[in-house]
Amino acid sequence: MSERLSESGQPIKSVYGAPDLPEDLSERLGAPGEYPFTRGVYPTMYTGKPWTMRQYAGFGTARESNERYHSLVAAGTGGLSVAFDLPTQMGFDSDEPIAHGEVGKVGVAIDSIEDMRLLFDGIPLDQVSTSMTINAPASVLLLLYQLVAEEQGVPGSKITGTIQNDVLKEYIARGTYIYPPAPSLRLVSDTFAYCRNEIPKWNTISISGYHMAEAGATPAQEIAFTLADGIAYVRAAIEAGLVVDEFAPRLSFFFVSRTTLLEEVAKFRAARRIWADVMKNTFGATNPKSMMLRFHTQTAGVQLTAQQPEVNLVRVAVQGLAAVLGGTQSLHTNSYDEAIALPTVKAATLALRTQQVLAYETDITATVDPFAGSYAVEALTDEVEHAARELMEQVEKRGGAVAAIEQGYQKNEIENSAYAVLKGIEDGSRTVVGVNRFRAEQEDRYEPLRVDPSIEADQAARLATLRADRDNAEVTRCLDAVKAAAQGTDNVLYPLKEALRARATVGEVCHALRAVWGVYRPADAF
Repeated sequence: MSERLSESGQPIKSVYGAPDLPEDLSERLGAPGEYPFTRGVYPTMYTGKPWTMRQYAGFGTARESNERYHSLVAAGTGGLSVAFDLPTQMGFDSDEPIAHGEVGKVGVAIDSIEDMRLLFDGIPLDQVSTSMTINAPASVLLLLYQLVAEEQGVPGSKITGTIQNDVLKEYIARGTYIYPPAPSLRLVSDTFAYCRNEIPKWNTISISGYHMAEAGATPAQEIAFTLADGIAYVRAAIEAGLVVDEFAPRLSFFFVSRTTLLEEVAKFRAARRIWADVMKNTFGATNPKSMMLRFHTQTAGVQLTAQQPEVNLVRVAVQGLAAVLGGTQSLHTNSYDEAIALPTVKAATLALRTQQVLAYETDITATVDPFAGSYAVEALTDEVEHAARELMEQVEKRGGAVAAIEQGYQKNEIENSAYAVLKGIEDGSRTVVGVNRFRAEQEDRYEPLRVDPSIEADQAARLATLRADRDNAEVTRCLDAVKAAAQGTDNVLYPLKEALRARATVGEVCHALRAVWGVYRPADAF
């Protein structure tokens, strides 16, 4: 019988049977909600309630994004997920020359507490869970969110959500870094400590394989390099004096879900098993929550096509199904038109409806881990785990995640995988419906959502008014306190919060840290 290769490069048999199962299968599985968490991190999983349904949204001005959030909440979404524009992600204000042409384009522009107030106007922050896709300036946006919650009368103890805060993957696959690795890890550790004391229900990091996968990583590379980054964060926190069982329960992860359903299910199960082993046997965690790999999933944007975009509805449904069968804690389903432009309201609603059909019209929520014991899935789980562990060993041999990043190891491996995929599409050995097979002779006209180009000027005007109205002497004093903390060993989040309360801008506080820590220059490292 013929064999085909998995996305991770392993042969997939035409038929699996009992000999393909490991002899110690019962130990490798465990019970749902118990070590090694192969079958899921909670005993009941979706039989009690479904996963959190998030929709990633944010574009243009804070007011426009706020309107989209209200429509998503009204449509039944249980969690918000904020996209920020590139200047915000890079720690620049909208009126800086480097931000020209990018304001509000791929997410919402947030320059100060005033924008954050508008973003969540009328959204009760004690009733929604908010995920913010922000990395280098993650602590800054989290503090702005906390300040707005306090203005609503919601204490830090009652707000829930996640900041991505995973700067290591930025050096590998995405590029929105600011500071060098060492101070970046210091900022992450400070955020762990701050949230432990001030925002205890907040997930302090979402260690992300998603962007590596979007850059071309295989499933095995995705979980290997992500978990290696997780190990680096745990080490940095312990070196900063934190106790593993005090911060590890708030760690979370972020993965992609592809259309290759069986391997994706296997990938999620393997990732849980590896992480549980690492936390227990490498770091000595004793709290079961420290060993749980809780993760958010987003369907694969890189697999969406501009050709015949309605076909993306089918792709997203399959990807969402894989994430749920793999045991995700929350899910974002991409809109069918995201390969063309920012999603329209109709497309975003359809993406949410996809999750609701999975949750309420199928029987996949009736039982926990329905693939447990499957000849094919258990064999694939072991194969993905083995391949991922080998890659993690290669990272360790190079001195750990940061040293491997500086040597360009992960980036090079991912680029090689991406090239192989592209070559397969070009030579036809990999089918992409509507692109290299089953093309349509004529495409229907699609009208994309367009961002008003006047946003940049409007944001600049708002910033000018802000700087004219605030107490600039107080802002300067607060920024000096940020620099002093950055130069020493004090937790920088406390002076950062006071600076933002005084209406310092995102760019100003990031520049204060740049003045002390410098900026990362990849050409100097490689």
